[in-house]
Amino acid sequence: MQNSNQSKYDALRLENQLCFPLYAAAREVVKQYHPYLDKLSLTYTQYVTMMVLWEQRQISVKELGHRLCLDSGTLTPVLKSLESKGFITRRRSAEDERVLIAELTDNGEQLKERAVSVPHKVARCIKLEPDETLELYRLLYKLIDGMK
Repeated sequence: MQNSNQSKYDALRLENQLCFPLYAAAREVVKQYHPYLDKLSLTYTQYVTMMVLWEQRQISVKELGHRLCLDSGTLTPVLKSLESKGFITRRRSAEDERVLIAELTDNGEQLKERAVSVPHKVARCIKLEPDETLELYRLLYKLIDGMK
């Protein structure tokens, strides 16, 4: 009887969870960013938001949330903070006032120069071979895409 109970609850063992190592690894990787982002006065969420804006210069808040997998309740305070720091502005679209646009400021563009070394510094902390990194990247996006 005890053996059947043990196997019944095996699914609840931490070591049998895919979610836990994903969660723990994500926390550890984000922790590696902190010393570098603190110098830029950015949180990790603000940093990835700025990465999209450095690519796009301007983007609808809806599309930004989609790119970052963030809902508006999470994204709005991030954008407000970035705006108060002078890195972005927010405005209504001239074509459709229901659409809110986030746009990079010159100050935000200048921050890009200070941030350019951050990915390389963090990459040194990740002890994976280049092919392992690419495979992990591919598998994580496969996982994300499969859940949408």
